[in-house]
Amino acid sequence: MPRRLVIPLFAALAVAGMASGSARADDEAASIQPVQSPVQFVLPQLPPKLTLADRIVRLARKQIGVPYVWGGASPSGFDCSGLVMYVYGQVGVSLPHNAAALYHAGRPVKGDPQPGDLVFFGGLGHVGLYVGNGQMIHAPQSGRSVELQSLSERSGSIVAVRRVTTL
Repeated sequence: MPRRLVIPLFAALAVAGMASGSARADDEAASIQPVQSPVQFVLPQLPPKLTLADRIVRLARKQIGVPYVWGGASPSGFDCSGLVMYVYGQVGVSLPHNAAALYHAGRPVKGDPQPGDLVFFGGLGHVGLYVGNGQMIHAPQSGRSVELQSLSERSGSIVAVRRVTTL
């Protein structure tokens, strides 16, 4: 057979084979049953991405139990503004170490506080971090430790709530 006819012949045979084989392939596909595999693949659940407020609250919660130290701003001891300064510093926000100065670092909150907001008491003499559900974390006074406290249990009324950043 001449060489120039071999390629067209093979092409024609291939096309004819596909046409007759496609009906057979459809029959085979219809008779194939799915196999139940004992192996199952489970994709890991990724934790939801934390917001800045979530990170601030988590960092503040880790400080519960740290003793009150006047002028303290580290996990070896905190005063109220030192706690706020430290927690925000851990997320890259630089704040002053003074409750009254912290008041000027944010903007006023109208309405309900959100987690991460600063809550001020006693003529700006005390500050805590609002964590939600009517509670704050703060370093209350000498002889005590950083604690979670309900705003309703705190003596003295709230004089201001400030939001330092977009939470």
